Amino acid sequence: MVPAEELKAKIRNGEITIGVGMPMTVSADEFESALAYGKGEYEFVFVDGQHSPFSERALVDFCQLASRFELPVRLRILHTRQAYLLGTYLDLGASGIEVPQVEEEGTADEATESFYYPPLGRRSVGGGGRRSQEDFPDTRDYADWWNRNGVLWLQIESLSAVVNAHKLAKPGVDCLSFGPADLTLDIEAHPNPPYGSVEECVSAVAATVKGTQTALCFRNGTPDLRQKYADLGATVFLERPPV
Repeated sequence: MVPAEELKAKIRNGEITIGVGMPMTVSADEFESALAYGKGEYEFVFVDGQHSPFSERALVDFCQLASRFELPVRLRILHTRQAYLLGTYLDLGASGIEVPQVEEEGTADEATESFYYPPLGRRSVGGGGRRSQEDFPDTRDYADWWNRNGVLWLQIESLSAVVNAHKLAKPGVDCLSFGPADLTLDIEAHPNPPYGSVEECVSAVAATVKGTQTALCFRNGTPDLRQKYADLGATVFLERPPV
């Protein structure tokens, strides 16, 4: 497990990084059991606010639980159009955000603007629940720490997003993550799709982001599928243990 302060650099450098998905309602015992299943490989924990019950209080509690295990939290927000609210979600304790169903460059711009503090963005200062804020009483020091360590993902779930990936892999976007279920439905809905499978899409986006600081994440679910998508260019993996 790498320290949270090194995670962003590891992702940007294209090193293999593995996270674990858990429900927001997980107990401390269940959290610990999931980590034991991963045998020390998990370097962040993912929680879903899009397709699961969500409340701000539950997110605060979840982030506090994760901090006991020294794991940064990645939150998938409810909707693409809420990219302007990233700072509000981050004030509740998450260390990173995933914006779902991103297709347009404007969404990437709005996300980076609300995710980072000046001069990189326009996130407002505040929130007693912010990750590690107690370690940086000086506002400028905290802003600089956050800009170095916060991790921003944009989710690719359509052919349009695949085609526009070069516009989404902007400075400040650390990862393009694949939503294979919705992407599969979109491929099937096109009579002559430019890419015929999720695997072809992953390879295409990997070629697009090569040479940038934007990595690819794939929801492989189980460790046995890791190498398949690593061979296609993914370096960040999201798994869910059967516990």
